[in-house]
This record gives sequence, structure tokens and C-alpha cells, in this order.
Amino acid sequence: MSQTPAFAAPASVNGQLSAEISAALKKDGAGLVAAIIQQHGTNEVLMLGWMNEEALRRTLSTGRVTFWSRSRNEFWRKGDTSGHSQMVRSVALDCDGDALLVVVDQIGAACHTGTHTCFDGRELPAVVGRKVS
Repeated sequence: MSQTPAFAAPASVNGQLSAEISAALKKDGAGLVAAIIQQHGTNEVLMLGWMNEEALRRTLSTGRVTFWSRSRNEFWRKGDTSGHSQMVRSVALDCDGDALLVVVDQIGAACHTGTHTCFDGRELPAVVGRKVS
């Protein structure tokens, strides 16, 4: 099985996302890719957000996670209003190019509701752990 090598070009060129990274992204109809946010060290999934090319460029160049808000149609940087910021440790593109894994040092709660993750206390009933016949 072969593994795709890491990107060689800088993430940003002349204020734009590099052509190499841009070409690898498989965006939805709105020009967005899912960004899964994971806690460095524990691998805990904190949240899911959406990024367009500019949000990804800002994230890669500033070291702070920036998203595109689908409801407000604007950029938002995690922590600017809440103080609960996400400091980027690494960013990886999945094998299909349609999702990003952003590993962060989370400062404060990740969820806008104040919970540690956006998944705390929101488990759905499932057959997990039961023997299936």
C-alpha cells in the first residue's frame, strides 16, 4: 500500500492557499470542507466546523483555528468572543480530500454551549456493546 507524501509547497502563496493544497481539496457545493477538531495528546474529538479555502489559509498561517459560519456567512476565529481558543498543532487532509483533521491545544470549552466537547451528554441510543445474534 502506498502512502501519499506530505505537501511540499508552503501553505500560503501571495496571500492565497497554495495551488497544491487547493487542488487536493474536494469541496462541497458551497466550497466547504468539514474540519474535525481533535485535542492534542488525548485524541478526543472536540467539534466539527466548516472551512473554505480562506479559512484554511488563515488557520495554517496564524496557528489559530478559523472557520466559515454557514449560518452567518462570515469567518469566525474560535475564541475571539468566548476566550476559548484553539491553538493549532497540526492539520491533515484525509485520503479523499473532503475532510480536515485539525489537532489543537484547546483552551477552555470547545462547544458554544460551554461543554468540553460538542458531543458531551449527547449520546444517541445504540446497540454498542450488546451481543448481536
